[in-house]
Amino acid sequence: MSIYDIDVKACRARQRRLLERMQRLRLDLVILTQVEHIQYFTGPRFSWFFSPVASIDASGRVTLVAPSRKMPEVHAADDVRPFEAQWLSTLRNDQRVASSQVLLESLASRPKPGRLGVEFSNCGPCLTAPLEAEVLDIDPALHEMRRRKDPDELARIKKAIAATGAMYRKAREMIEPGVNELNVFSELQSAAVRECGEMLTGTGNDYACNQLGGPPRDRKIESGELYILDLGPAFRGYFADNCRTFAVNGKPTDEQYKLWERLLPVHKHVQATVKPGTSCRELFHEAAAMLADGDLQLPHHLGHGIGLFPHEAPHLNPNWDDTFQEGEVFACEPGLYAPRFRSGIRLENNYLVTATGVELLSDFPLEL
Repeated sequence: MSIYDIDVKACRARQRRLLERMQRLRLDLVILTQVEHIQYFTGPRFSWFFSPVASIDASGRVTLVAPSRKMPEVHAADDVRPFEAQWLSTLRNDQRVASSQVLLESLASRPKPGRLGVEFSNCGPCLTAPLEAEVLDIDPALHEMRRRKDPDELARIKKAIAATGAMYRKAREMIEPGVNELNVFSELQSAAVRECGEMLTGTGNDYACNQLGGPPRDRKIESGELYILDLGPAFRGYFADNCRTFAVNGKPTDEQYKLWERLLPVHKHVQATVKPGTSCRELFHEAAAMLADGDLQLPHHLGHGIGLFPHEAPHLNPNWDDTFQEGEVFACEPGLYAPRFRSGIRLENNYLVTATGVELLSDFPLEL
């Protein structure tokens, strides 16, 4: 078994942690509809265009309703049932209704739940109305659970991060004046696929040169420009997210180099100060104060957690009052931008929060 394969024991452990929360919330049943949460608790990953559904009751019994042509061989469910997601290979647009009917049939022989937990962000009345239960939002509990990464999750995140390392190595080989942004995107995707040994489940963020960010364009990069590559490939559902900036001609100006030097102390500060219990909001303000100088201000968040979503807790952002927890993986991405720099620099690393501090997971060169 590969360390990247479905870990049934880890899924069952997550189910037990969910049962503890169900007991505290006095929930008789939880229904899961987001493919990320179905993967988190049962193991199989389904593409975004499928509408599987799963449930766990107060006794711990897990039911998974999966597309009939994608029935999993390895899973952490007690009852796996098919639904027809396709007719003659055509994807149905009413999959949610179809999978819901199968799940409701599986629940028909059991007592109706008095209190039902669902993801308010993703669950509609085709599932909730027939059960006639008091419905509660389970989203907050699920997102809190996901903050601390289990070993099987961390292995996949590290593989995704390794893919970004391969992408940056390729970028250093090919970036020079006259290269087309689309060619950069294509070559970097190929490097990530080769590192992962399979298709990616996410392609990343920013591939536009002389811009704060954006998708690649049919455009040749120019001497004197700075190329921000914010990469976030996903491996089997788990995202990396780190960033490096390159001087297109390999010769940053003195002003560009000084801007690059301004960002390095932020990462040193993170590595020196972050530990379980550290305030993410205070860290944001500390970093913003370190970077502020005249018209230069940190114009976006300082970072965020990564996992099954490209952005999740902890939020290094003054709009949330988060504190770091042991086992979290987060991205820290200080950046400064102005047209005179053509157009700025962002340096992003990924860190694991340990019992005593942080571990750097993206140990790739930062140089321009």
